[in-house]
Amino acid sequence: TTGAQAAGAQETGGSTRSVDLPGLGGYRVEAATTTEGRTVLVGIPTAEVGGALTTLIVVEVCVTAAGLIAASLAGTVLVGVALRPLRRVAATATRVAELPLHSGEVALLERVPDAEADPRTEVGQVGAALNRMLGHVGSALVVRQESETRVRQFVADASHELRTPLASIRGYAELTRRATGRDASASDPVTRHALGRIESEADRMTGLVEDLLLLARLDAGRPLSYGSTDLLPSVVDAVSDARAADAAATEADALHHWRLELPGEPVTVRADPARLQQVLVNLLANARTHTPPGTTLTVSVRPSVRAGQPVTLEVRDDGPGIPAELLPHVFERFARGDASRTRGAVGERATGSTGLGLAIVQAVVSAHGGRVRVESVPGRTVFAVELPVEAGPYAHSQVGDRLTTPV
Repeated sequence: TTGAQAAGAQETGGSTRSVDLPGLGGYRVEAATTTEGRTVLVGIPTAEVGGALTTLIVVEVCVTAAGLIAASLAGTVLVGVALRPLRRVAATATRVAELPLHSGEVALLERVPDAEADPRTEVGQVGAALNRMLGHVGSALVVRQESETRVRQFVADASHELRTPLASIRGYAELTRRATGRDASASDPVTRHALGRIESEADRMTGLVEDLLLLARLDAGRPLSYGSTDLLPSVVDAVSDARAADAAATEADALHHWRLELPGEPVTVRADPARLQQVLVNLLANARTHTPPGTTLTVSVRPSVRAGQPVTLEVRDDGPGIPAELLPHVFERFARGDASRTRGAVGERATGSTGLGLAIVQAVVSAHGGRVRVESVPGRTVFAVELPVEAGPYAHSQVGDRLTTPV
């Protein structure tokens, strides 16, 4: 084989070629002719050169990879340092977005630091623009708050001032009615009817004024008289009063059906008893006014079964339900559902409501740290009030037997 390879090298006419000699490895061989006419083969081993080339390739690959990694790390650090001011600007915007700007007194003090508001840089221009926008928003919020404060103060003052003349109107109307009642010659059906309407409208106006005054006080954030309150006696009293009012306003065969679903143990909440009673009265009056005769009205109380779970008070009825277009607005002030949920009664019931009852419910429940929600489909309307339980060792570990009775 060696002779054949050498002959092949000779045939090339002095060209160089690589051959693999058994037992010797690779060689770079060249055939040369001496002056005497003889052919001489000259070979150099290629193992050392190949090893050097392999080492060089490995070194180049490693150096290139290390350079790329170092460049990536350096680029990441440089980009992070360059974007750090932008992250601070974004953090300021995030803090502003988390502020409750929709209501109440808002102090919009968040600003981008001066170091990130340098107009000579791109990020500084963004920070300066954000600071200007926050300044405009803060000024608008101050103006809005001042306007709301003036409106609340006006409503509170006007409501307070109207209480006295309304009481005087009611008093003079009652005195006149009594005087005409004693003097038969001066009494006639028209006069008696007019005096009765004056008293009725004065009572209605007094209720509206009281509701407006209460809403103004709640909007102003005046504290309530919190105390440990057992919810069950308040529910029983409110349902009894509502049933009595129902009987006084309708005929005996046109009454609602009242039901109570109460647990067999006390349900204690931290609340203002008077305001909590008003929530119950308004919910029951709303259900009674806007459902037809014969509707079943159910009041239920579900105590909390574990720590942190609120107490739930529900007022359900199987009436016609609330129209879908009115449902999102039932807790707004002066929202009226008489055109859609009225029972079509005559007399006093046909006058409807002032549209403040459910707004008062939401305001009072929110002041107690709870929430109120409504669900309504034809045949089932539920107003649910969730109130936090009283803090203390008392907890409802079990619901117990429920007391379900018609009233």
